[in-house]
Amino acid sequence: MFVFSDPALLHAVLAAHQRGVKVWVMLNAARRSGEDDNKAVRRALAKAGVQVTDSNPQFGITHEKSMVADDRVAFVKSLNWATKNLTETRDYAIATTHRREVGEIVDCFESDWHRRDFKPGDSAHLIWCPNGGRERIARFIDEAKHTLFVQNERYQDQVIIERLVRARTRGVKIHLMARPPHSLKKEKIVEGVGGLRIMDDVGIKIHKLKHLKLHGKMLLADGSRAIVGSINLAPGSFDDRRELAIEIHDSDVVEGLHKVARHDWKHSQPLDLSDEGLFADLEKHGGGAEKLVLRADHHHAKKHPGKHASPS
Repeated sequence: MFVFSDPALLHAVLAAHQRGVKVWVMLNAARRSGEDDNKAVRRALAKAGVQVTDSNPQFGITHEKSMVADDRVAFVKSLNWATKNLTETRDYAIATTHRREVGEIVDCFESDWHRRDFKPGDSAHLIWCPNGGRERIARFIDEAKHTLFVQNERYQDQVIIERLVRARTRGVKIHLMARPPHSLKKEKIVEGVGGLRIMDDVGIKIHKLKHLKLHGKMLLADGSRAIVGSINLAPGSFDDRRELAIEIHDSDVVEGLHKVARHDWKHSQPLDLSDEGLFADLEKHGGGAEKLVLRADHHHAKKHPGKHASPS
């Protein structure tokens, strides 16, 4: 788990341990900034006698969110075990009893626990990073024929952006949801906004949620197949992080995702990716417009006299 902090889930894990269930928990270690989201839970689990360790240091971050119960059912999720992901964000979790998929998650967990290489190979059922995740998602987009719903926080990977542009140019109707530009880290604004504007320029509709924060990572093609998991559409997720997603063809599950996607689109609004719209969004939430070489129009210049004047 990338972040584990929800008290109710901690209570459930401790209760399982107390009734004799053998529990192993692997948590992302402190981030490069030194921030450790899991410090308190790690201490509580260890104190109770639960086997807990930090994730494999081979990866910059372990962003995977998964669970296996009794070697029978596995959960693949976009959501962290944090209270906000259970109450404030659009997130997804998929349960699978497919023996091969459950086995892959167990094999990866044990490999990371013991610091061994995990090589799922080209025949893997699940989508793993850094083992071919970019190729699997690119192929999923390439195979879309009529419609694509895409929900992701960030669109920074040039290969994936190119595939989405090509899908649009061959006539696929794309409904894409993203977080607003001000939510990007300042060092990622250029590539993040650049990707959105490229897609906007070719006619891809780009919206943001009105009443929820978007944290889910979901692709839905032609109303018949979907991908759900932890993977952001960014180079770091594909190349440097432990990530996991699952491709789904089960008609009932896909229809449920389709229903949510249509609901979210209905309760969303277009992202304003014009110079004026971006300037207003970024300046309202702490700046960053200068990285995009944006200049205030007359309306903004009046609000910020002398601060953002265009050169004469």
